[in-house]
Parts: sequence; C-alpha cells; structure tokens
Amino acid sequence: MTLDSSPISGRSIDALLAKYAESHLNPANERIHFICVPAIVFALLGLIWAIHPLLAAAVVLAALLYYFSLSPPFAIGMLLMSGTMLAVLHALPPGLVLPLSIAMFVVAWIGQFVGHNIEGKKPSFFEDVRFLLVGPLFVLGFLYRRLGIAY
Repeated sequence: MTLDSSPISGRSIDALLAKYAESHLNPANERIHFICVPAIVFALLGLIWAIHPLLAAAVVLAALLYYFSLSPPFAIGMLLMSGTMLAVLHALPPGLVLPLSIAMFVVAWIGQFVGHNIEGKKPSFFEDVRFLLVGPLFVLGFLYRRLGIAY
C-alpha cells in the first residue's frame, strides 16, 4: 500500500472517483458498498467515540477539511452524514457504542471483501490509501447524481 500524494490527472475529485470506480463496476459489489461503506464510517467513528467523543469530532473535522479541498458540495454532504452519525452515537447508551462499533466494523469489512471477491479486483486502497476517504464520496456521488446535485 502506498500513500500517493501526487495528483491524478484532471479535476482531482473526478479523477479520484473514476479511478475508484475501476474496481467497483459489478452491480453486486456496488450494492454491497452502498451498505458497507457508510457502516464502516459509522463503526470507525464509534470506535473513536469510545476513546473520546471530542476525538471523533476532531477526526470528522480533519476529514471534512480534506473533502472541502476536493469538493465543497461533497464536504457539505459528508458534514450532514458524519454529523448525523455523531448524533446517533451521542444518543446511544455509552455501554453499547464499543461493542456495536466493533461488530459493525468486522461485518462491514467482511462484506467489502466479499464484494471485491465478486468483482474480481482488490480494494482500491491497496494501491492508494486516499481511497479509504474516497469510498464514502463514491457512495455519496450516486445520491448526488440521483438528486441532480453537482459536486
């Protein structure tokens, strides 16, 4: 796995999404990602929340800064999504956050690897770690296109 900080040719967000899409062409894999990517984001925030809620908020803020550099409309969507996730974590009984997050994290990653097995291609983040942050935008992009929202 590499951390490739070089820009991908073209408008960065479009190029990143196109590159990510190369290993997400199978409709079954796409459907799995639509479920598992948000579940992984929620579970990861839950794991961090279990350490300290302010740390989870700081991680969201850092991710939002990256998303804003790629696309302000995507950053707004991710703000709404991550804000909702943090609100749900806040509403959960504290003793439930960690076990629920661990279970969701494991099950969702199993789903991701099943999807990539169906696809016949390895996950994008094996080539470039940035794709761990692009995955949620790939899912959000489908919603934006359906709603006619430009990103």
